[in-house]
Amino acid sequence: MSKPYRLTCALFIFISLLAPFQILASEADSTAKDDHSGHFDYFLNSEKRGERLFKGLTRTPVKWQSCVSCHNIDYIDTLNWNPSAKAIAGTFANKSIAEFRSVLMSPLGKKMGESHQNYSFSDEELGYIKSYLQNLNNGVLYDTKPKVNNLIVFFFLGALITLALVDLFFTKKIKYKIIPVLIFVFAFGYQIQMLAEGAMALGRKQNYAPIQPIKFSHKIHATDNKIDCRYCHTTVDESKSAGIPHVNLCLNCHVIVREGTNSGKFEINKIHAAIESNTPVEWVRIHQLPDHVFFSHAQHANVGKRDCQECHGLVEEMHVVKQVEDLSMGWCLDCHDKTAVDFRENGYYSESFKKLHEKLTSGAIDSVRVTDVGGRECARCHY
Repeated sequence: MSKPYRLTCALFIFISLLAPFQILASEADSTAKDDHSGHFDYFLNSEKRGERLFKGLTRTPVKWQSCVSCHNIDYIDTLNWNPSAKAIAGTFANKSIAEFRSVLMSPLGKKMGESHQNYSFSDEELGYIKSYLQNLNNGVLYDTKPKVNNLIVFFFLGALITLALVDLFFTKKIKYKIIPVLIFVFAFGYQIQMLAEGAMALGRKQNYAPIQPIKFSHKIHATDNKIDCRYCHTTVDESKSAGIPHVNLCLNCHVIVREGTNSGKFEINKIHAAIESNTPVEWVRIHQLPDHVFFSHAQHANVGKRDCQECHGLVEEMHVVKQVEDLSMGWCLDCHDKTAVDFRENGYYSESFKKLHEKLTSGAIDSVRVTDVGGRECARCHY
Protein backbone atom coordinates (compact mmCIF):
# COMPACT_ATOMS: atom_id res chain seq x y z
CA MET A 1 0.00 0.00 0.00
CA SER A 2 1.48 3.34 -1.05
CA LYS A 3 2.12 6.16 1.37
CA PRO A 4 -0.28 8.72 -0.31
CA TYR A 5 -3.05 6.12 -0.24
CA ARG A 6 -2.50 5.47 3.48
CA LEU A 7 -2.57 9.21 4.23
CA THR A 8 -5.82 9.60 2.28
CA CYS A 9 -7.45 6.77 4.23
CA ALA A 10 -6.29 8.20 7.55
CA LEU A 11 -7.67 11.66 6.62
CA PHE A 12 -11.01 10.16 5.61
CA ILE A 13 -11.31 8.28 8.93
CA PHE A 14 -10.40 11.43 10.88
CA ILE A 15 -13.09 13.50 9.12
CA SER A 16 -15.66 10.76 9.70
CA LEU A 17 -14.93 10.77 13.42
CA LEU A 18 -15.31 14.56 13.60
CA ALA A 19 -18.62 14.66 11.71
CA PRO A 20 -20.94 13.85 14.66
CA PHE A 21 -19.30 16.54 16.80
CA GLN A 22 -19.73 19.08 14.01
CA ILE A 23 -23.44 18.24 13.73
CA LEU A 24 -23.95 18.60 17.49
CA ALA A 25 -22.07 21.87 17.50
CA SER A 26 -24.13 23.30 14.64
CA GLU A 27 -27.39 22.21 16.32
CA ALA A 28 -26.32 23.77 19.60
CA ASP A 29 -25.37 26.95 17.75
CA SER A 30 -28.73 27.12 16.01
CA THR A 31 -30.48 26.52 19.35
CA ALA A 32 -28.56 29.37 20.90
CA LYS A 33 -29.49 31.65 18.02
CA ASP A 34 -33.15 30.70 18.38
CA ASP A 35 -33.13 31.21 22.14
CA HIS A 36 -31.68 34.76 21.97
CA SER A 37 -33.26 36.10 18.79
CA GLY A 38 -36.62 36.87 20.39
CA HIS A 39 -38.54 34.47 18.12
CA PHE A 40 -38.48 30.81 17.21
CA ASP A 41 -38.43 28.95 13.93
CA TYR A 42 -41.21 26.36 13.58
CA PHE A 43 -39.42 24.70 10.72
CA LEU A 44 -35.95 24.18 12.18
CA ASN A 45 -36.16 20.76 13.86
CA SER A 46 -39.20 22.07 15.73
CA GLU A 47 -41.09 18.76 15.78
CA LYS A 48 -38.06 16.87 17.06
CA ARG A 49 -37.37 19.46 19.75
CA GLY A 50 -41.02 19.47 20.75
CA GLU A 51 -40.98 15.68 20.99
CA ARG A 52 -37.98 15.81 23.34
CA LEU A 53 -39.69 18.37 25.57
CA PHE A 54 -42.98 16.43 25.56
CA LYS A 55 -41.20 13.22 26.53
CA GLY A 56 -39.01 14.95 29.14
CA LEU A 57 -35.76 14.23 27.29
CA THR A 58 -34.06 17.44 28.40
CA ARG A 59 -30.35 18.02 28.97
CA THR A 60 -30.88 19.24 32.50
CA PRO A 61 -33.32 17.74 35.03
CA VAL A 62 -36.60 19.60 35.62
CA LYS A 63 -38.98 19.75 38.60
CA TRP A 64 -42.11 18.68 36.74
CA GLN A 65 -43.28 15.42 35.23
CA SER A 66 -42.90 14.88 31.53
CA CYS A 67 -46.06 15.40 29.48
CA VAL A 68 -46.00 11.85 28.16
CA SER A 69 -46.26 10.43 31.68
CA CYS A 70 -49.93 11.55 31.69
CA HIS A 71 -50.86 12.05 28.04
CA ASN A 72 -50.34 8.91 25.96
CA ILE A 73 -49.07 9.26 22.41
CA ASP A 74 -49.87 5.66 21.43
CA TYR A 75 -53.09 3.68 21.60
CA ILE A 76 -53.71 1.93 24.92
CA ASP A 77 -56.54 -0.52 25.62
CA THR A 78 -57.08 0.69 29.19
CA LEU A 79 -58.82 3.91 30.20
CA ASN A 80 -56.53 6.91 30.66
CA TRP A 81 -58.58 9.75 32.13
CA ASN A 82 -56.04 12.28 30.91
CA PRO A 83 -56.52 13.41 27.29
CA SER A 84 -54.23 11.82 24.74
CA ALA A 85 -51.59 13.88 22.99
CA LYS A 86 -53.66 13.70 19.81
CA ALA A 87 -56.75 15.01 21.61
CA ILE A 88 -54.74 17.94 23.00
CA ALA A 89 -53.36 18.64 19.54
CA GLY A 90 -56.86 18.78 18.07
CA THR A 91 -58.10 21.12 20.80
CA PHE A 92 -55.21 23.58 20.54
CA ALA A 93 -54.53 23.34 16.81
CA ASN A 94 -55.87 26.85 16.14
CA LYS A 95 -54.95 28.40 19.48
CA SER A 96 -52.20 30.94 19.91
CA ILE A 97 -49.07 30.41 21.98
CA ALA A 98 -50.51 32.79 24.60
CA GLU A 99 -53.66 30.68 24.93
CA PHE A 100 -51.59 27.50 25.02
CA ARG A 101 -49.40 28.99 27.76
CA SER A 102 -52.44 30.10 29.78
CA VAL A 103 -54.00 26.64 29.85
CA LEU A 104 -50.74 24.74 30.33
CA MET A 105 -49.06 26.90 32.96
CA SER A 106 -51.98 28.66 34.65
CA PRO A 107 -54.76 26.06 34.69
CA LEU A 108 -58.04 26.85 36.41
CA GLY A 109 -59.00 23.27 37.16
CA LYS A 110 -58.01 21.57 40.41
CA LYS A 111 -56.79 18.31 38.87
CA MET A 112 -54.74 20.01 36.17
CA GLY A 113 -53.43 22.59 38.64
CA GLU A 114 -52.05 19.82 40.84
CA SER A 115 -50.43 18.05 37.89
CA HIS A 116 -48.88 21.17 36.36
CA GLN A 117 -47.23 22.61 39.42
CA ASN A 118 -43.89 24.36 38.79
CA TYR A 119 -44.27 24.13 35.00
CA SER A 120 -42.02 26.64 33.30
CA PHE A 121 -41.70 26.76 29.51
CA SER A 122 -40.54 29.62 27.34
CA ASP A 123 -42.60 30.69 24.35
CA GLU A 124 -40.02 29.03 22.13
CA GLU A 125 -40.40 25.73 23.95
CA LEU A 126 -44.18 25.97 23.88
CA GLY A 127 -43.92 26.60 20.16
CA TYR A 128 -41.85 23.46 19.72
CA ILE A 129 -44.31 21.39 21.76
CA LYS A 130 -47.25 22.80 19.80
CA SER A 131 -45.47 22.05 16.53
CA TYR A 132 -44.85 18.46 17.64
CA LEU A 133 -48.47 18.03 18.68
CA GLN A 134 -49.66 19.45 15.38
CA ASN A 135 -47.49 16.96 13.52
CA LEU A 136 -48.88 14.19 15.74
CA ASN A 137 -52.44 15.33 15.05
CA ASN A 138 -51.91 14.95 11.31
CA GLY A 139 -50.86 11.31 11.74
CA VAL A 140 -52.49 8.22 13.21
CA LEU A 141 -52.61 7.78 16.99
CA TYR A 142 -52.01 4.05 16.89
CA ASP A 143 -51.24 1.19 14.60
CA THR A 144 -53.56 -1.78 14.56
CA LYS A 145 -52.25 -4.80 16.40
CA PRO A 146 -50.76 -7.50 14.19
CA LYS A 147 -53.05 -10.45 13.52
CA VAL A 148 -53.07 -13.57 11.38
CA ASN A 149 -54.53 -12.86 7.98
CA ASN A 150 -57.24 -15.44 7.41
CA LEU A 151 -57.03 -14.98 3.67
CA ILE A 152 -53.40 -16.16 3.65
CA VAL A 153 -54.33 -19.21 5.73
CA PHE A 154 -57.30 -19.93 3.46
CA PHE A 155 -55.24 -19.76 0.26
CA PHE A 156 -52.43 -21.80 1.84
CA LEU A 157 -54.94 -24.54 2.62
CA GLY A 158 -56.22 -24.25 -0.95
CA ALA A 159 -52.68 -24.82 -2.21
CA LEU A 160 -52.35 -27.92 0.00
CA ILE A 161 -55.64 -29.25 -1.36
CA THR A 162 -54.47 -28.69 -4.93
CA LEU A 163 -51.14 -30.44 -4.33
CA ALA A 164 -52.91 -33.35 -2.63
CA LEU A 165 -55.32 -33.80 -5.55
CA VAL A 166 -52.55 -33.49 -8.15
CA ASP A 167 -50.50 -36.17 -6.42
CA LEU A 168 -53.54 -38.37 -5.86
CA PHE A 169 -54.65 -38.43 -9.50
CA PHE A 170 -51.60 -37.52 -11.59
CA THR A 171 -48.04 -37.51 -10.18
CA LYS A 172 -48.57 -40.20 -7.51
CA LYS A 173 -45.24 -39.44 -5.82
CA ILE A 174 -46.48 -40.20 -2.32
CA LYS A 175 -46.37 -43.95 -1.69
CA TYR A 176 -49.39 -44.14 0.63
CA LYS A 177 -52.60 -42.73 -0.88
CA ILE A 178 -54.06 -42.20 2.56
CA ILE A 179 -51.68 -39.25 3.13
CA PRO A 180 -53.00 -36.94 0.32
CA VAL A 181 -56.53 -38.05 1.18
CA LEU A 182 -56.05 -36.99 4.82
CA ILE A 183 -54.46 -33.71 3.72
CA PHE A 184 -57.45 -33.03 1.47
CA VAL A 185 -60.01 -33.92 4.15
CA PHE A 186 -58.43 -31.87 6.95
CA ALA A 187 -57.54 -28.84 4.79
CA PHE A 188 -60.94 -28.74 3.07
CA GLY A 189 -62.72 -29.27 6.38
CA TYR A 190 -60.81 -26.40 7.97
CA GLN A 191 -61.68 -24.16 5.03
CA ILE A 192 -65.38 -24.99 5.48
CA GLN A 193 -65.07 -24.19 9.19
CA MET A 194 -63.42 -20.83 8.42
CA LEU A 195 -66.17 -19.95 5.94
CA ALA A 196 -68.92 -20.96 8.38
CA GLU A 197 -67.41 -18.99 11.28
CA GLY A 198 -66.83 -15.97 9.07
CA ALA A 199 -70.40 -16.06 7.77
CA MET A 200 -71.87 -16.42 11.27
CA ALA A 201 -69.65 -13.61 12.60
CA LEU A 202 -70.92 -11.08 10.06
CA GLY A 203 -72.39 -8.15 11.95
CA ARG A 204 -71.28 -9.45 15.35
CA LYS A 205 -69.00 -7.37 17.54
CA GLN A 206 -68.61 -9.18 20.85
CA ASN A 207 -66.15 -7.35 23.17
CA TYR A 208 -66.27 -4.32 20.85
CA ALA A 209 -65.25 -1.25 22.88
CA PRO A 210 -64.50 1.70 20.56
CA ILE A 211 -62.90 4.99 21.57
CA GLN A 212 -65.69 7.50 22.18
CA PRO A 213 -65.45 11.26 21.50
CA ILE A 214 -66.01 11.93 25.22
CA LYS A 215 -64.72 9.71 28.02
CA PHE A 216 -68.08 8.95 29.62
CA SER A 217 -68.13 6.53 32.54
CA HIS A 218 -71.34 4.63 33.28
CA LYS A 219 -69.82 3.54 36.60
CA ILE A 220 -69.44 7.12 37.79
CA HIS A 221 -72.87 8.20 36.57
CA ALA A 222 -75.01 5.11 37.23
CA THR A 223 -73.28 3.63 40.29
CA ASP A 224 -71.41 6.41 42.08
CA ASN A 225 -73.97 9.17 41.39
CA LYS A 226 -77.05 6.86 41.32
CA ILE A 227 -78.44 8.22 38.03
CA ASP A 228 -81.19 5.98 36.68
CA CYS A 229 -80.61 4.54 33.19
CA ARG A 230 -83.94 5.94 31.97
CA TYR A 231 -82.96 9.49 32.89
CA CYS A 232 -80.56 9.49 29.93
CA HIS A 233 -82.05 6.73 27.75
CA THR A 234 -85.52 8.25 27.69
CA THR A 235 -87.06 6.23 24.85
CA VAL A 236 -86.21 2.74 26.09
CA ASP A 237 -89.81 2.00 27.15
CA GLU A 238 -91.57 3.31 24.03
CA SER A 239 -89.18 2.90 21.10
CA LYS A 240 -87.12 0.37 19.19
CA SER A 241 -84.00 2.17 20.39
CA ALA A 242 -83.03 3.14 23.92
CA GLY A 243 -81.91 6.53 22.60
CA ILE A 244 -78.70 8.51 22.99
CA PRO A 245 -79.10 11.62 25.14
CA HIS A 246 -78.65 15.06 23.61
CA VAL A 247 -75.95 17.26 25.09
CA ASN A 248 -78.69 19.55 26.42
CA LEU A 249 -79.63 16.78 28.83
CA CYS A 250 -75.99 16.53 29.94
CA LEU A 251 -76.10 20.24 30.78
CA ASN A 252 -78.81 19.61 33.38
CA CYS A 253 -75.92 18.53 35.60
CA HIS A 254 -72.83 19.85 33.88
CA VAL A 255 -73.91 23.46 33.79
CA ILE A 256 -72.90 23.28 37.47
CA VAL A 257 -70.51 20.32 37.54
CA ARG A 258 -67.70 21.73 35.41
CA GLU A 259 -64.82 19.49 36.52
CA GLY A 260 -64.58 15.72 36.86
CA THR A 261 -62.69 14.07 39.71
CA ASN A 262 -60.73 11.89 37.28
CA SER A 263 -60.81 13.74 33.96
CA GLY A 264 -60.60 17.35 35.10
CA LYS A 265 -62.24 19.90 32.79
CA PHE A 266 -61.06 18.58 29.43
CA GLU A 267 -63.86 16.05 28.80
CA ILE A 268 -66.70 18.13 30.27
CA ASN A 269 -65.57 21.12 28.19
CA LYS A 270 -66.36 19.05 25.08
CA ILE A 271 -70.05 19.17 26.07
CA HIS A 272 -70.02 22.96 26.27
CA ALA A 273 -68.04 23.22 23.05
CA ALA A 274 -70.69 21.09 21.29
CA ILE A 275 -73.45 23.40 22.58
CA GLU A 276 -71.61 26.57 21.62
CA SER A 277 -70.80 25.33 18.12
CA ASN A 278 -74.22 23.67 17.68
CA THR A 279 -72.44 20.45 16.74
CA PRO A 280 -73.73 17.05 17.93
CA VAL A 281 -71.39 14.70 19.75
CA GLU A 282 -70.63 11.85 17.34
CA TRP A 283 -70.93 8.87 19.66
CA VAL A 284 -69.84 5.51 18.25
CA ARG A 285 -72.67 2.98 18.39
CA ILE A 286 -71.67 -0.30 20.03
CA HIS A 287 -74.74 -2.58 20.09
CA GLN A 288 -76.18 -2.85 16.61
CA LEU A 289 -78.12 -5.70 14.99
CA PRO A 290 -78.11 -6.39 11.23
CA ASP A 291 -80.62 -4.44 9.12
CA HIS A 292 -82.72 -7.56 8.46
CA VAL A 293 -83.42 -8.03 12.18
CA PHE A 294 -86.25 -6.31 14.01
CA PHE A 295 -85.72 -5.61 17.70
CA SER A 296 -87.74 -3.41 20.01
CA HIS A 297 -86.52 -2.14 23.35
CA ALA A 298 -90.13 -1.33 24.24
CA GLN A 299 -91.12 -4.99 23.81
CA HIS A 300 -88.26 -6.23 26.00
CA ALA A 301 -87.72 -3.47 28.59
CA ASN A 302 -91.33 -2.36 29.04
CA VAL A 303 -93.59 -5.34 28.23
CA GLY A 304 -91.08 -8.10 29.00
CA LYS A 305 -89.63 -6.30 32.03
CA ARG A 306 -86.10 -7.33 31.06
CA ASP A 307 -83.23 -5.70 32.91
CA CYS A 308 -80.62 -3.82 30.85
CA GLN A 309 -77.88 -6.06 32.24
CA GLU A 310 -79.37 -9.19 30.68
CA CYS A 311 -78.32 -8.05 27.21
CA HIS A 312 -75.73 -5.35 27.88
CA GLY A 313 -73.87 -6.83 30.83
CA LEU A 314 -73.01 -4.91 34.00
CA VAL A 315 -72.87 -1.53 32.28
CA GLU A 316 -73.13 0.23 35.63
CA GLU A 317 -69.66 -1.12 36.46
CA MET A 318 -68.03 -0.08 33.19
CA HIS A 319 -65.86 2.97 32.67
CA VAL A 320 -65.67 1.99 29.00
CA VAL A 321 -68.78 0.31 27.57
CA LYS A 322 -68.24 -2.84 25.53
CA GLN A 323 -70.52 -5.38 23.90
CA VAL A 324 -70.63 -8.30 26.31
CA GLU A 325 -72.84 -10.78 24.41
CA ASP A 326 -72.51 -11.76 20.75
CA LEU A 327 -76.20 -10.91 20.09
CA SER A 328 -76.48 -13.84 17.70
CA MET A 329 -79.81 -15.41 16.70
CA GLY A 330 -78.94 -18.53 18.70
CA TRP A 331 -78.32 -16.41 21.78
CA CYS A 332 -81.71 -14.68 21.36
CA LEU A 333 -83.58 -17.95 20.79
CA ASP A 334 -81.93 -19.51 23.83
CA CYS A 335 -83.23 -16.62 25.92
CA HIS A 336 -86.73 -17.02 24.44
CA ASP A 337 -86.67 -20.72 25.35
CA LYS A 338 -85.77 -20.02 28.98
CA THR A 339 -87.68 -16.83 29.75
CA ALA A 340 -91.13 -17.15 31.31
CA VAL A 341 -93.94 -14.77 30.32
CA ASP A 342 -96.06 -12.93 32.88
CA PHE A 343 -99.05 -14.81 31.54
CA ARG A 344 -101.54 -14.57 34.40
CA GLU A 345 -101.49 -10.80 34.85
CA ASN A 346 -101.40 -9.79 31.19
CA GLY A 347 -104.89 -9.54 29.68
CA TYR A 348 -103.57 -9.68 26.13
CA TYR A 349 -102.21 -13.18 26.62
CA SER A 350 -105.37 -14.49 28.32
CA GLU A 351 -107.51 -13.37 25.37
CA SER A 352 -105.15 -14.37 22.54
CA PHE A 353 -103.89 -17.67 23.92
CA LYS A 354 -106.94 -19.22 25.62
CA LYS A 355 -105.71 -22.81 25.40
CA LEU A 356 -102.41 -21.97 27.08
CA HIS A 357 -104.30 -20.00 29.70
CA GLU A 358 -106.52 -22.99 30.42
CA LYS A 359 -103.52 -25.33 30.70
CA LEU A 360 -101.81 -22.91 33.08
CA THR A 361 -104.98 -22.56 35.19
CA SER A 362 -105.52 -26.33 35.36
CA GLY A 363 -101.93 -27.00 36.31
CA ALA A 364 -101.09 -28.91 33.13
CA ILE A 365 -98.13 -26.56 32.69
CA ASP A 366 -96.34 -24.57 35.34
CA SER A 367 -95.30 -21.62 33.14
CA VAL A 368 -95.44 -20.21 29.63
CA ARG A 369 -92.21 -19.37 27.84
CA VAL A 370 -91.63 -16.77 25.16
CA THR A 371 -91.24 -19.62 22.68
CA ASP A 372 -94.82 -20.74 23.42
CA VAL A 373 -96.26 -17.39 22.32
CA GLY A 374 -94.33 -17.07 19.05
CA GLY A 375 -90.79 -16.45 20.26
CA ARG A 376 -89.42 -18.78 17.60
CA GLU A 377 -91.53 -17.61 14.67
CA CYS A 378 -89.28 -16.23 11.92
CA ALA A 379 -91.63 -13.38 11.03
CA ARG A 380 -91.43 -11.99 14.54
CA CYS A 381 -87.91 -10.71 13.87
CA HIS A 382 -87.55 -11.04 10.09
CA TYR A 383 -90.23 -9.53 7.90
